[in-house]
Amino acid sequence: MGIPQVAIVGRPNVGKSSLLNWLAGRRVAIVDDKPGITRDRVIYLMHHDERFFELVDTGGMGHMDADELTEDIESQITQAIDSADLILFVVDTRHGLMTMDQEVAKRLRYLKTPILCIANKTDDETFDHAADEFGKLGHGAPLKVSTLQNRGKAVLLNRIAETLPPESVDDVDPGEPEMKVAIVGRRNVGKSTFVNTLAGAERMIVSEVPGTTRDSVDVRFELDGKGFVAIDTPGVRRTRAQAKFDIDFYGAHRAQRSVRRADVTLLFLDAGERIGNVDKQLGDYITTEYKPCVIVVNKWDKYAGTMPTEKWVHYINDQLPGLRYAPIAFITGKTGKNVKALLNHAQMLFKQSRERVGTGELNRLVRDAVKRNPPSVYQNRRPKLYYATQVGVQPPTIVLFCSNPAAFQKPYLRYLLGRFRDELPYAETPIKIYLRKREKSDARDDISGDDDHGIEVEL
Repeated sequence: MGIPQVAIVGRPNVGKSSLLNWLAGRRVAIVDDKPGITRDRVIYLMHHDERFFELVDTGGMGHMDADELTEDIESQITQAIDSADLILFVVDTRHGLMTMDQEVAKRLRYLKTPILCIANKTDDETFDHAADEFGKLGHGAPLKVSTLQNRGKAVLLNRIAETLPPESVDDVDPGEPEMKVAIVGRRNVGKSTFVNTLAGAERMIVSEVPGTTRDSVDVRFELDGKGFVAIDTPGVRRTRAQAKFDIDFYGAHRAQRSVRRADVTLLFLDAGERIGNVDKQLGDYITTEYKPCVIVVNKWDKYAGTMPTEKWVHYINDQLPGLRYAPIAFITGKTGKNVKALLNHAQMLFKQSRERVGTGELNRLVRDAVKRNPPSVYQNRRPKLYYATQVGVQPPTIVLFCSNPAAFQKPYLRYLLGRFRDELPYAETPIKIYLRKREKSDARDDISGDDDHGIEVEL
């Protein structure tokens, strides 16, 4: 499994961003009395009680944004909730139980995800009775904390660690499908026809009229005795800015949700069409969600003679630079040509995304990479990498402990990422990298000596 995610949700101005900063021990999210400051998800890697997890700050539920970004903010909240292994439902003891708190509680009521009710601004024992009122929301007795008075931090962190799902050895449940594959692309690129080929039956409505599929549909099929799920998604016609407040807007969000649910994504292109803004937007979304991806050039039988595959590969890499690591498949979905090879490759990517590398092997690789190409001097000092460890899978997630994360520039991180792809068993999948300062109390062996501090960044 990937690193567990802990989503922080609640109505506006209950102190969600303050809670993230307080738990992180540093200013990560912007804090302001004005509602609606947080719009996108803000993610911070935490380590407590020998567990790594990601804190995810979200915007206020129910806030009507003055810049007409309410739908986008709600989408970010939904994404955080969908991906969460634990939800912190934050309420405000000083202002008491409000109607909007009840609305948030209703939204969370039927989730299977564990929920902790956090009564923030419970500054001391005199506020405890007021905090207990939030037990009426149906999410258990609230944990009483105060970010301002530093009350209850250790208790909350311990509860988070206790409530997170146990660390998994990443075995597949025999009752679950082997792999879930999301099929995304703009309209009329042949996604539903491809699903019908997989299923061996007319399970989906197939039409030459663009936009026939308006919702995501799961289709189960078998290959070599193993069960799979193909998630057919609506064709996306417009970019995010163009699609607001119409059916295309909701279709695009359903496609994004399918990407988040999937183990592997197939990004469909039409061999007879140029890559457009919608294709680039989908590619960017797949990249930001760290999902393994195969770029699928469909209808290849019609256009195979118009451009050699090598030129197509160069063209795709130029237009979708964030997916340069992704393999490219040329298929004919209608006849099934190369479809089985495509699925076999998707299975290989799924396997890569679940690979773990031992700390010793990883540190030998990092030590050699630094020796061959040391990081550039920053403010008259050369930054140090101490050691590396893989802390999660799906995607493979590596934490590099160093002297000063801010000193490592993006080109050097891309160099390290390239070495990881070349020499570790996940060459064609996304890799998530965190840089963390090494604490003075950390006595683990160094890759190189020195002991400084810095800030955390994510590549």
